[in-house]
Amino acid sequence: MKGNFERPNIRAMKGYVPGEQPSDQSVIKLNTNENPYPPSPTVFQSLAEFDAATLRKYPSPSALAFREAAARHHGVNAEEIIATRGGDELLRLVLTTFVDPGEKVAVASPAYSLYPVLTAIQDGQLEEIELNDEWLPDERFAEKANEQGCKVAFIVNPHAPSGTLISQSFIKTIATTFNGLLVIDEAYVDFVSDATHDLTHFAVEAPNVLLLRTLSKGYGLAGLRFGYGIGCKNIIHPMITKTRDSYNLDAISQVLAAAAITDQAYAAGTWAKINTERKNLSDTLKTIGFEVLPSQGNFVLATVPTGSLTAEQLFEGLKASGVLIRFFNEPRLQDKLRITIGTPEENQRLITSLRTLLEKEG
Repeated sequence: MKGNFERPNIRAMKGYVPGEQPSDQSVIKLNTNENPYPPSPTVFQSLAEFDAATLRKYPSPSALAFREAAARHHGVNAEEIIATRGGDELLRLVLTTFVDPGEKVAVASPAYSLYPVLTAIQDGQLEEIELNDEWLPDERFAEKANEQGCKVAFIVNPHAPSGTLISQSFIKTIATTFNGLLVIDEAYVDFVSDATHDLTHFAVEAPNVLLLRTLSKGYGLAGLRFGYGIGCKNIIHPMITKTRDSYNLDAISQVLAAAAITDQAYAAGTWAKINTERKNLSDTLKTIGFEVLPSQGNFVLATVPTGSLTAEQLFEGLKASGVLIRFFNEPRLQDKLRITIGTPEENQRLITSLRTLLEKEG
C-alpha cells in the first residue's frame, strides 16, 4: 500500500510505553524510579564552567574522558567500558551487534518492557523464561535458553519491578552455563545494601558477560541520558568501533557524567538516604495492609490489601490526588503497585493519600 513504508515486523509490533512525565511540578513523581536528590555539586560546577564556544567542535567520539574516569572507579581498563546514550542505547547496540534477524533472545520475565520492543525492532524472537515464585530466575534458566538456541539473554539485577537480588554465585553459574552473551542489567545496583556485591571483575574476565550501568538512577541524572557497559574487549570493541552511532554522546553530557562518577562520596550519600527511606516506606506500607517484597532497588513492589480497592483503582486515586506511581496491567502484577522511593516528605504524602483512599473504601 502506498504511504506505508514500515517493515512488516515494525508494523506488527507495539512500542515502548514510558511512565508519565507530568508538566505540573506540584505532582509527586514516584513512578519512573528517578533519584529524588539532585546530582553532585561537582556536576553543577562543571556545567557552570563549561565553555559553550567548544560546542562548535565535535565531542570525543568514544567519550574517552568519561570511560577513563569510570575505569578508575571500577578498577578496570577504559577499553573494557563503552559509554552510551542511556542504558537503552547499550541494549540496542547489543541486539544490533550480536543478534541476527530471526535469532532468539531470552529474557527472565517479567522484566523491563523495552526488551521485547528492541528485540522486535531487530526482528529477533523473544523467549520469555518465567521467574519463580521468589521473583528469581528459574534454576534452569541457562539450560532453557540454550535449548531454545538463544544468542543473547537479559537478566535485570536487582530485578525490576520486584527489587529482588540474584546472588553473585548464581549469576556466575548462569554465565558459565549459557552458550550466548549474558547481559546483566544493573540499572539499580547502586542501591544494593551488600557492599560486597560486585560483578565488575567477573564481567571483564568472562568471555560472554556484559554489565549495563546507568547514571540515571544512582547519580540523579535521568535527564542527561547517560549509561555505560562493562565487559571484555571482545564484546566492547565491536560496539565502539562498528555499531555505535558516530558522536553518540554530546560534549556537555560527557563532561557532566565524568564529574558525577568521580564524586563517589556524594553519590553514596544519596544511596544511603534512599535505602533508609526504602525500609521506612516498606515498614509503613505493611502497617496499612500491604505486602511488600524485600527490595534492593530504589523502589518497592507492594501487593494491595485484599478486600479493598484494586491496584488499578489505588493507582488512579493516587493520580487524582497528585501522586504518581506505576501500575502494570500484566500477569503477576495486576494486584501490585511499584513505588519509587522519594524524599521523606514525598513518601509521607504518598502514605497520607493511600490512607485516605483506603479509609474511604472502608
